Amino acid sequence: MKQPALGLKISELRKSKGLTQEELVEQCNISVRTIQRIEAGEVMPRSYTVKTILSALDYDLEKIQTESSTATKEFKKLFLLEIDDQKNANFLTRQLSIAWISGIVYFLLGFGEFAIDYLRYAQDEMIINNIVYILLKLVILTSVLLFTRGFILTGKIFKNYLLRITAFIVVFINCIFYAYDILSLYFGTFDTEVLMGAEAVTFGIIGILFGISVLRLKNGLGTIATVTGIFEIVTYSLLVTIVLSFLGMFVLTPTIILEIILLYKVSEMLKEKQTEMNQNS
Repeated sequence: MKQPALGLKISELRKSKGLTQEELVEQCNISVRTIQRIEAGEVMPRSYTVKTILSALDYDLEKIQTESSTATKEFKKLFLLEIDDQKNANFLTRQLSIAWISGIVYFLLGFGEFAIDYLRYAQDEMIINNIVYILLKLVILTSVLLFTRGFILTGKIFKNYLLRITAFIVVFINCIFYAYDILSLYFGTFDTEVLMGAEAVTFGIIGILFGISVLRLKNGLGTIATVTGIFEIVTYSLLVTIVLSFLGMFVLTPTIILEIILLYKVSEMLKEKQTEMNQNS
């Protein structure tokens, strides 16, 4: 475990034992200042010092490392950043099927979301109540995350690291903007033009990189990867200009359709390979 997480953990353990920093120092034979700096995350102590402190707190160093690694692994598994090589084709196909079906859900709900957000931000008119709005946003966000996970998995299958990292960044960005949409119901909104401009530029930049990464799939997926990649680059290049972002939103419709088709093709490709393997075995 690295700083500042280590310092926070030591502070938490010390307080759970009902010890002050001075009392802990007496058991560890180190200075109060050192404990203060470690707990504040200002320094990374030597392994011997960490073992001494944890021993005084009756805590096993391996346990704290296991907690950290387990949490990290579960997070990576959730977003398909880390996949067991022994996972069979059925698992991969199922995840991709979930992804492209989620893409269809996102695509269909997106029209309603666009209309509602346009009226909310541009016309200052809310046509649905807050609860329905929040539920809609959560459903769409979930579909976006599951949809994007498909590209993370595709990047893993085709050993396309750029696709994996850009898809993960898309997940992160969507979480931020959807959280803002929900929280702004209760805490107020920023200037609409500034907000839309920031969103267009953010998605535009990462979208261009995403399109480039999809183009790299052309050797394995052929024309669909080339066409999808080109559409993505054009779409997000228009968004990043802000002035032409309305055209980008228009081209976004066929782009999403192409993305869904691409994930469907990857899913079908895995099914065909699995069928061939079963026939040969």
